[in-house]
Amino acid sequence: MTLRAPLLLALLAALACNSTSNSSAGPAVRSADAVQTAVPAPEPSIALPPIPAADPREKLIALGVREMLQVTHLRARAIDDAVASEASKRFIEGLDPQKLFLLAPQVTELERRASLLDDELKSGDLRTARLGAVLMEEQRKKVTTMVAQLLAKPFDFSIDESLETDRDKRTHAQDDAALRDLWRRHLKRQVLERVASMRRASEKEAEAEKKGETKKDEAKKDEAKKDEEHAKRRKDILPKTDPERHEKARKDLATNYEGRFKRLATPRPLEAVETFVNALGGVFGPHTHYLAPEEQANFEIQMSGSLEGIGAVLTESDHYIEIREVVPGGAAWRQGELDAGDLILSVQQDGEDPVDVIDMRLSDVVKMIRGPKGTVVTLSVRKSDDRVAAISITRDVIVVEASYARGALLDLGAGYDPVGYIFLPSFYGNTRARRGATPERNATDDVRALLQKFNQRKVASVVLDLRGNGGGLLSHANDITGLFIKDGPVVSVRGSDGRSQTLHDEDPKVYFDGHLIALVDRFSASASEILAGALQDYGRALVVGTGPTHGKGTVQTLVDLDRVLPHKGKSLGVLKLTTQQFFLVDGESTQQRGVQPDVLLPDPVSYVESGERFLDNAVPWTTIEPLRHEPWKRASWDRRVLAAASQSRQSAQAVFGTIKARGAHLEKRREDTVVPLEAQAFQAKREADEKALEALDPKLDEQPTHFSVEVIKYRPEKKAPKMSARVDTGERLKKWQESLARDPWIAESLHLIHDMAK
Repeated sequence: MTLRAPLLLALLAALACNSTSNSSAGPAVRSADAVQTAVPAPEPSIALPPIPAADPREKLIALGVREMLQVTHLRARAIDDAVASEASKRFIEGLDPQKLFLLAPQVTELERRASLLDDELKSGDLRTARLGAVLMEEQRKKVTTMVAQLLAKPFDFSIDESLETDRDKRTHAQDDAALRDLWRRHLKRQVLERVASMRRASEKEAEAEKKGETKKDEAKKDEAKKDEEHAKRRKDILPKTDPERHEKARKDLATNYEGRFKRLATPRPLEAVETFVNALGGVFGPHTHYLAPEEQANFEIQMSGSLEGIGAVLTESDHYIEIREVVPGGAAWRQGELDAGDLILSVQQDGEDPVDVIDMRLSDVVKMIRGPKGTVVTLSVRKSDDRVAAISITRDVIVVEASYARGALLDLGAGYDPVGYIFLPSFYGNTRARRGATPERNATDDVRALLQKFNQRKVASVVLDLRGNGGGLLSHANDITGLFIKDGPVVSVRGSDGRSQTLHDEDPKVYFDGHLIALVDRFSASASEILAGALQDYGRALVVGTGPTHGKGTVQTLVDLDRVLPHKGKSLGVLKLTTQQFFLVDGESTQQRGVQPDVLLPDPVSYVESGERFLDNAVPWTTIEPLRHEPWKRASWDRRVLAAASQSRQSAQAVFGTIKARGAHLEKRREDTVVPLEAQAFQAKREADEKALEALDPKLDEQPTHFSVEVIKYRPEKKAPKMSARVDTGERLKKWQESLARDPWIAESLHLIHDMAK
């Protein structure tokens, strides 16, 4: 969610008005912070390359960003030596996240200049940032030669050696020899992984052929056909023996690295500035980012709608492109294998060789993944449990209906009353709708329509499923809360100036007054947390979930630097600035802590460090005075009694026991960061890991159905958009019903609803 910050706009307007008539001089700053010349650096400890001249825009960006961070950021503070020291560490990490390029003496030299960074920012001359970029370019050239030489001949996989994969446990190489050895081990691991993947793909080919001969029923024939198509696409490029696989792996890596290093050899004009400013912004918080003009167009790219992509939101994460979100209704969502948090290793067009995308720019990866509707793209991704999976997705235009709220009646059977169920994937709304021309479809109207359907059927209880809901429009979080309460405050927003603004439900009508459960998980964020937290604070709903919600309780404002910093010439880019914080009715922030469920359920991804509390320098949790409100008086249930009864049921559920054991296994395995590079040891470890995970797979799609599902249609039927032949609207709906009926978390929620009604 992004709101306007009046203080920010006023500040930037003042900067613009106070700037000198010479547009190249940039904004005026306060007299106490008068612009000064750059402080001379200490004598270097190593021979340094010449530092290139600054881009003419560097000074404007440095001065403007400095002023905004010191005055307008939610955590406004002076940029002094302490801030500069922390920014220096983050800057070095941003230059070389995996410690695969810079040498220890070079890092030491950059660290010695840490105390200069605040002075350089004040002067508008970011010499250290440009020095870091030049050192990285020198090292890239060296590494380019090293990698080509190392991949030119076979590796010796009989040596008993290993590779530490955790960058925090590694140190920078002391010299070129140590750097070469690090890359040798790094490349050996990649060859071993590729060989193992090719071996597994060959096994899948054989399995696909066998399935095609033996499967009789229609569903299994479709699955066999899919396997055969996948095998056909790769049959011509899959070697059959390990020596051939090793040779292919080396050649593919050599080609990929050659292309990767060529891309990296042409830095963007403001790349050094962007790296430094983002390191500085990271000291203030994880959501403060500067985007240079070349990256601005790719800000949180969503490949959906008319773009005819896979339907996913991508972001950069160290050397990787990460799947930040799978868009409900998109091609990847319907295919079902791509998950948020997956790291893309390569992209393969149908009938072509895969292209390694590690270290590739976001914009280039997006271009490769987009493509005409009906064509196939295969992503090789690293999963959160470290598995590497090849996922083939047929590109399509997003299926809008699948991104809207869905409703159903769930029935446990004899002795239980039917329960209404609403799945809300986001807080959506067409903000550009024109009255009488573009019909607006929004989350509030759809949830209200479903509640009215439930009232017509005399349904006494509802489960509102917010799992995976990453937020959306704040107004709809406020309005949907209002459907369940009489009236009153919902959320307060406090800015960097200390002033608060409160959103209220002003409609006294209650659209559903029965028992209510809000079902959440760690991926329920932002607006989801506001809705769940408000319902909890009013005593209106029992919050049930797998742990605390995401914990994002801050608001960011996008600042177009071209509009607020008067200048002539090329674009300056944009700054995403954290300016406000959310507070629930009880006065507590959702920041970091999220919403704590009243009843805890097993977390299927307990081993994943996901949430605001895991991010560096996240804005701290805090409180304000509670908002005056009238609690819901009709709740007769006791949270502690309900939680105790739930824990008793959970302990008897084998599937929950398996989920907990799998999480504990992966949590423990996460600490095992050393990979053996001897071939047999590598394969043995890989097979042992796969076997352990297979034994702990809860196989949710094979669980018996827990309840019956009747889909509730609350909108007039419309002709479904034309889709790929292999995905039918009716088929998708049936698949959703089947998945819902096997969901053990919803089943437990139904038992809790039954307990609440006693």
